[in-house]
Amino acid sequence: MTMATETTTPPRKRLFVTLMGVTCLIVVAVIFLAWWIPNRGLANINSNLPHIVGIIMVVLSGAAILGTGLLVLTTALGKDIFLTRFMRLVVIKFLLPVIEFVGRMFGLDKDRIRQSFIAMNNSLVTSQRMKIKPDRILVLLPHCIQLSDCEIKVTGDIHKCVQCGRCSIKGLVDIGKKYSIDISVATGGTLARKVIVEKRPKLVLAVACERDLTSGIKDCYPLPVIGILNERPFGPCFNTVVDVSKIDEALRQVLQVDGQQP
Repeated sequence: MTMATETTTPPRKRLFVTLMGVTCLIVVAVIFLAWWIPNRGLANINSNLPHIVGIIMVVLSGAAILGTGLLVLTTALGKDIFLTRFMRLVVIKFLLPVIEFVGRMFGLDKDRIRQSFIAMNNSLVTSQRMKIKPDRILVLLPHCIQLSDCEIKVTGDIHKCVQCGRCSIKGLVDIGKKYSIDISVATGGTLARKVIVEKRPKLVLAVACERDLTSGIKDCYPLPVIGILNERPFGPCFNTVVDVSKIDEALRQVLQVDGQQP
């Protein structure tokens, strides 16, 4: 029997940043055309109108360029430079759909763009240097991370795991005990949202595929979400795997240790 494989390349911010720059140039070009094309008609109405509209267009173009520059600097330096939470809103709600459209124009794979978006989002979240108590962090896992033939289902309680080590659940249970972190397994987006509403965390660390992570990050805003891509050696949604060390590393960046001020 031939095994279907689907590997996940390490997500990089570079692609999203590049597309963001291209999008910024397109926006500036559209703003310029919106001023230039009706310019003569405006002059017929009032001689000062072209200058007034021109100033407005320059301000809008400057805002687009400045916003793009701030996003690049924030992710490059890993520091909360200015209005990071608002910039996350802009990226998640407005830039992502436009950048996906621009990416399709260049024939780029949608999952590659999503991977880069997730990396960008993670960088913006961690740049805020939040320090959160363990009981206010939720690790959210997809049900496909457990072996399909396992008789002990951990959807309701991950601690039911018998620690056989055949899938990633064992390492995740260890992480939960190590940091006293709440870990939940969801069978779909609806249940995931229900868990988040019930737990009321201040930060979610979610494991999923590109599509589910992207939609989850958008749905959860303004709640900060750090996304960790799963690996799919048998194809999507079946016996997936996650690198536990990546979850450990992400948690150490946001956990508030004893004696540390929040």
